[in-house]
Amino acid sequence: MTSELLGRAVLGWRVVELVDSWPETASARALVLEVPDWPGHRAGQHVDLRLTGPDGYTTERSYSLASPAERSPGGWRLQLVVQRVADGEVSPYLTEVFAAGNLIEVRGPIGGWFVWSPREGGGAPVLLVAGGSGIVPLMSMIRERRFRHDRTPFRLVYSLRTQADELFADELNPPGTGDGGVETFVLCTREDSPRRPAGRITAADLAAWGWPADFAPRCFVCGPTGFVEEAARLLLSLGHSPDDIKTERFGPSGP
Repeated sequence: MTSELLGRAVLGWRVVELVDSWPETASARALVLEVPDWPGHRAGQHVDLRLTGPDGYTTERSYSLASPAERSPGGWRLQLVVQRVADGEVSPYLTEVFAAGNLIEVRGPIGGWFVWSPREGGGAPVLLVAGGSGIVPLMSMIRERRFRHDRTPFRLVYSLRTQADELFADELNPPGTGDGGVETFVLCTREDSPRRPAGRITAADLAAWGWPADFAPRCFVCGPTGFVEEAARLLLSLGHSPDDIKTERFGPSGP
């Protein structure tokens, strides 16, 4: 992005700077955007990013926030994770070209349904079910819990293609400081994992590593559409109330 964006005033859009980035996996990159006038957000929300080419062509994509609802001492810094799609229009640029000091437009925060905070839920345990990069908004919830020094019991069932595809591995295995009461169970679809042989998520997995329906946990499921639909169906089959299941889904790719 060029400095010409600084002169554009579009309602809802902010011109922000990339201040840091790093590889999370071989195909995913974490991006940190500095947003001085950010209004704040809730764990689980997302933002829109807009790119503008030299010819004026624009394109937008939505990305979940991995950040807790926490203002850094120097101002707001928002973390996203972009999974590169080989033939994609936006993700190759964001993961391979976009560099510290570059500018981009951001709009948000967006979404008020798929959110969690310690003030809600009456202390009910939380079950997070992630497929691939669907872990990102769920990581925001884990970090929000840590930041607020909350003690709500969390369990994360995280389905991946392979162990090498795990996002936030250093933070989840073992749990980060202040994450007592957060249990993580990683399952792989294309290779055996320590928990079980390779395979897609099953009712047995959610029964073994989730919370019993009798506990009335708040369930958050995020991932590709097919994964989310199947995981929600399995939770219902185990007796969980539809009112306790919230879902967020994205395109067709995933584990």
